[in-house]
Amino acid sequence: MPEELAVEGGTPLSQVARVVDTFVAPSKTFTDILRSANCWLPIVLVFLITVGWTYSIDKKIGFQAVSEQQISQSPKQEEMMQQLPPDQRASRISTIATATKWTSYASIVFFLVFVAFEALVLWGTFNFALGAKTTFSQVFAVVTYSALPRSLMWVLSSILIFAGVGNDNFNMRNPVGTNLGYFLTDSAPWMKTAGAFFDVLGFWSMGLLIVGMAIVAHKKVSQSATVIIGWWVLILLIVTGFSAAFS
Repeated sequence: MPEELAVEGGTPLSQVARVVDTFVAPSKTFTDILRSANCWLPIVLVFLITVGWTYSIDKKIGFQAVSEQQISQSPKQEEMMQQLPPDQRASRISTIATATKWTSYASIVFFLVFVAFEALVLWGTFNFALGAKTTFSQVFAVVTYSALPRSLMWVLSSILIFAGVGNDNFNMRNPVGTNLGYFLTDSAPWMKTAGAFFDVLGFWSMGLLIVGMAIVAHKKVSQSATVIIGWWVLILLIVTGFSAAFS
């Protein structure tokens, strides 16, 4: 990958062309963001994908079973549940299942909040640490398009659910074996959490983010990679630490 990426010229792209080029020619998509930061189509796609994934869980597995599986993955939570009388335990699980169901259908809201927060952090880091002149809307668009490969996790999971593969021990927090944590079934919770960061689709998205930020910030790829990988390592350490402390 060249140290500096060209950002000049090119024909304006439609939203559909941008989405396609994100997978086959990402520099075209990110260069076009310099012309317009409009990114409504990937948001719509993520919304449809997440709703479809939630529907597949609802119809083929059931959120009652999903909630019971989630509780079993947390020794502390499972111990608390075992201490409750049977009727209270059933009521608590039912409440968790209902909350999980509707928050899952509304997951696009959490996606947008996460993207906005990530964009804010990267916008501040590149502008104040590297002296870039990016706008928040440009960074938001880069983060949104870069997230598309990661969204394939929900597509793959939906296909497997409808095919009946792995439905008996479905883990909503880590539904597809695209990461190391998925295969650490007998390991400590903090090891599973750390392993989940080493994800094929996640690395694909991170690579796109590095290229996209290099283009919109007019910086070298190595500079962009240093910032983004640095944040990735920091978040990995923080999240794994919390998992080790509270699991």
